[in-house]
Amino acid sequence: MDLIKKHTFHIPVLGLGYTLDTPIKVAPYGISSVISLVDDKLMEQMREFYCKKFDLPFKAISEKVEDFRAERITSYLNMVDEIVSSKVANLKKSAIEKGSEFEKYFSMLPDFSSIKEKFNFAEKSRQVKEELCNWINDHLPIGDIDVNIMTKLDKVNSKDGEELPIEYNDAHAALRGFAKSNLSSSLVLSAGMSPRLYSYIEKFKDFFPDLNGELKKKIILKVSDFRSALVQGKMLAAKGIWVSEYRIESGVNCGGHAFPTNGVLFGPILDEFRKNKEKLWETCKNAYETALAKKELAIPAETPEMKITAQGGVGTNEEHNFLLKYYQMDGVGWGTPFMLVPEAVSIDVKTLKLLQNAKEDELYFSGLSPLGVPFNSVKWASMSEQRLANAQAGKHGMPCTKQYLKYNTEYTEKPICTASKQYQSKKLAELKEMNLPQEDYQKAYDAIIEKECLCVGLGVSLLESKDIPVGPTDKVTVCPGPNLAYFSKESTLAEMVDHIYGRTNLLDDRPRPHMFTKELGMYLDIFKKRIEEFLSKPEDAKEKKQLIAFQKNVFAGIEYYKELFQEKKKELIDEIDQLLIQYPSINTALQ
Repeated sequence: MDLIKKHTFHIPVLGLGYTLDTPIKVAPYGISSVISLVDDKLMEQMREFYCKKFDLPFKAISEKVEDFRAERITSYLNMVDEIVSSKVANLKKSAIEKGSEFEKYFSMLPDFSSIKEKFNFAEKSRQVKEELCNWINDHLPIGDIDVNIMTKLDKVNSKDGEELPIEYNDAHAALRGFAKSNLSSSLVLSAGMSPRLYSYIEKFKDFFPDLNGELKKKIILKVSDFRSALVQGKMLAAKGIWVSEYRIESGVNCGGHAFPTNGVLFGPILDEFRKNKEKLWETCKNAYETALAKKELAIPAETPEMKITAQGGVGTNEEHNFLLKYYQMDGVGWGTPFMLVPEAVSIDVKTLKLLQNAKEDELYFSGLSPLGVPFNSVKWASMSEQRLANAQAGKHGMPCTKQYLKYNTEYTEKPICTASKQYQSKKLAELKEMNLPQEDYQKAYDAIIEKECLCVGLGVSLLESKDIPVGPTDKVTVCPGPNLAYFSKESTLAEMVDHIYGRTNLLDDRPRPHMFTKELGMYLDIFKKRIEEFLSKPEDAKEKKQLIAFQKNVFAGIEYYKELFQEKKKELIDEIDQLLIQYPSINTALQ
């Protein structure tokens, strides 16, 4: 009896804290979401909070414990799993009650789920009621409690002045923490390829098939193009590690760090996956089976499934369905709109109001990240306000208390963070000695002081939403994608799910460009900025070559969209033409 088709969306990771406890809120309703494993200190605070709330035993894990980072992560994930399991058990018990949590569960399901019809029958037939209750007890889908590791955040750690072995690096310890947890879910790997971290996965049996061919723990790769998926998928398969899902993220993305391509647009990327999914599966399958045989592990009778999903900038049911049907995606990530759903994410009241009122020109691509990667943000967030006030008072940089983003060795032997006082004092002193023209000086100065303490800022809103005290200088960094501009209403979980499935409309009255057009506009902005900088220094041959490729990719994407939507959606072609008029720089002759 196949009563339930699972939800066709998931909630991606949003910052360090905004989705840290999202599975507790949404997994019982069958909705999958992702926890960031960057901040073990924040996880320890939240474990204490939830243990008190649900009357669970709590024993703090001190930094004096040898493997404290991995231990904290394991303990937090086990607690989340325990709470979700308890909530699901209560939900199942309430299956036939009017107004129960189970009624909320099935009311949010996609319309094609037949459990709705079955549930209505249950009121009239005792036999059907018993059948339904038995099925629910054994088969009710719950949301996955997935976790995310940014592979770049693999800081080397020390003890008593001595560097610790590589397995104590941040990303390695996080992976170990997940691997040792009770969860049966997926590890989402993002921010690029890390061969040494990929090799470390081999040390944990849960990533390999059991005697029944099942994987307790799976791998999801966030990728920006097909080539990256093929290279990384094959690399992992050659180690006997199967990639169960490839998550393609558009340049607009779901908020936070952005990894734009060199002008290759989202539509053509999705089309390449659609046309070559079989090639990806076959290539990885052959390498996977060869690797399992070499390791003398049983080869599953059926190769594990391979999903292809997409996320970034999706805002309407029409766009959601187009990704599922035309591009044959297996699911769609909805991130930014959930920033306005306190039932799903943890966000303080002041920041929620800021996001509700944010307009297009207040949501921007920033240089806030110490990693030097473009970072989505919103103007007037409290951390940015404090940073600018401190700079005006001559207090540049921030105390580096959590140290997760230390990577720069420009002035020091050991890495430091570019948002820190230590780095910015040295960088600004060097800048002063260069005696640049005022305009050039100001531009360089602004870029230096723009770096923000994300380690602290991305967790403060979570703590404030739980009334957990924060330090007097701890302010909020928030990382919404530009898609937020068209949502301005605080919503319930049910309302947002209804919006995704087209049962209601949460968009405000402002004109909203199609997700493809919005991404194109972002790339035109990037090109405009880069071409202006290049024309002031035209001798940069490497940048010229990249700009030629960027320009070529953008025009190829535009032609792709015009051909695709010539008959299906002509208004989108008009939208693209109007956008191009605003960016004449894209036609700059570079050959």
